[in-house]
Amino acid sequence: AMVEYLDTMDSGMFVAQAPSTPTHRVLAALGPKMVKLAGERADGAHPYFTTPDHTKVAREILGAGPTLAPEQAVIFETDPTKAREIARKFMGTYTRLPNYANNLLRHGFTEDDIKGSNGQSSDRLVDAICAWGTLDTIAKRIKEHFDAGASHVCVQVLRDDLLALPQQEWRELATLIPTFSK
Repeated sequence: AMVEYLDTMDSGMFVAQAPSTPTHRVLAALGPKMVKLAGERADGAHPYFTTPDHTKVAREILGAGPTLAPEQAVIFETDPTKAREIARKFMGTYTRLPNYANNLLRHGFTEDDIKGSNGQSSDRLVDAICAWGTLDTIAKRIKEHFDAGASHVCVQVLRDDLLALPQQEWRELATLIPTFSK
């Protein structure tokens, strides 16, 4: 279905003024087939709800050229109980979706990690998906993605109040930009 969709997009008529620079396309890709397609028919992949281990595998599939821009959820909370509570609130949606659950299983997590006996994800999975703690701890996780082959890391700040803009956290994260700029 995705190949057909991309064929249709590629053959579609463009009626607006042509852009002055080439447009780029990345695919939201989790599984190996979709990551491979992202390397063949797009400029790269944007995996979501993944780990640095997934980034390593995705880079091996994509090869050196295409963009690899995984998402990394982060929580500026040093109390493990509070941090994991915020993470689980975010993760519940994704662990119920087959594509995300299957991807986690493919990367070594178990059904028990995903759903647990109480219907909540294990600490092991929470800690793998969400980087929490100090700015230094969060920076280490971001670096793990770069070390695994990411060309960009999309950082998503999670807070207890999901509707409040994380402006302070964004300011703190901005201090890391020189560290990771190539």
